[in-house]
Amino acid sequence: MTETTSKDLNIQAPLAPFKGEKPEAPRWFEQAVQRVPQRSFTEVEGAQIETLTWGEVGKPGLLLLHGNRAHADWWTFIAPFFADDFRVAALSWSGMGGSDWRESYSIDLLSQEVGAVAEAAGLFESVAKPVVAAHSFGGFPGLRYASRSGEKVGGLVMVDSPILSPEMRQKRRGRGPSGMLDPRPSRVYRDLPSALARFRFAPPQVCKNLYIADHIARGSLKQAPLEGSDEPGWTWRFDPYQWRDMRMENPVPDFSALQCPVSIMWGSHSLLFDAEVLAYIASLAPAGSPRIEIPAARHHLMVDQPLAFVAALRGLLAGLPR
Repeated sequence: MTETTSKDLNIQAPLAPFKGEKPEAPRWFEQAVQRVPQRSFTEVEGAQIETLTWGEVGKPGLLLLHGNRAHADWWTFIAPFFADDFRVAALSWSGMGGSDWRESYSIDLLSQEVGAVAEAAGLFESVAKPVVAAHSFGGFPGLRYASRSGEKVGGLVMVDSPILSPEMRQKRRGRGPSGMLDPRPSRVYRDLPSALARFRFAPPQVCKNLYIADHIARGSLKQAPLEGSDEPGWTWRFDPYQWRDMRMENPVPDFSALQCPVSIMWGSHSLLFDAEVLAYIASLAPAGSPRIEIPAARHHLMVDQPLAFVAALRGLLAGLPR
């Protein structure tokens, strides 16, 4: 196998060579995921929203928001690093993970899920105001929630969340993950190894930490009947029709309404977050807002550089006013 072919396989089907077996993981990762969260559901506008929590109620709150077609378990190897000092919560957006699907979706509705989970998880039981850290697509409802919460929120961390100007959106049209504008039913695979072999990141990228990719992929799947059969197979947990009528409004006014500090974090090799995006977001955020670049990380910072991401987020939290 040539080097080029090996790299291409890592991008298109990173878990295929393992044939359903788990890649070897370092000790820090095994210890983190062994600190299992409490799992529950929070009802929001008729949908049950998957909610994961760590740490004691009464400690400062930290709410972790995942990106598009991901789920709360993307944080299960990150959240334990904060659980001794914070009450940590993570949710799966409606239509993703273990949460219910809806007939239609909007940023406003998802921002309500943020608020409801924060309340249900006890993130406001501390004298310190809770902080919201949002990755990628999660930055849009996270920003909407923070902008409408006044002084209730202690800070917002935007993690490789590409807010674009109208001109930038026009120029970059069509760069997003495929399948959003042409929704179709998710395929059902005959067995778990076949399904895991089809997992890949969007936007496409090389992944060196395949133990993390495997962990995320397993949490992205559920059992479903094979087509034309009662035999069980495996399929993706997200709603494939979520983007058919997703209502997204201009996020720029949300920046103007913010009453909490904002921090900007991105991966140095991100395909979605470049110097032009950074300059635009920096022009919207309050003057002096912290900016942190994670070296050797692509769009999925917590996958590429998990420990550097933890250290950077710890630093931001330590610098917030209490």
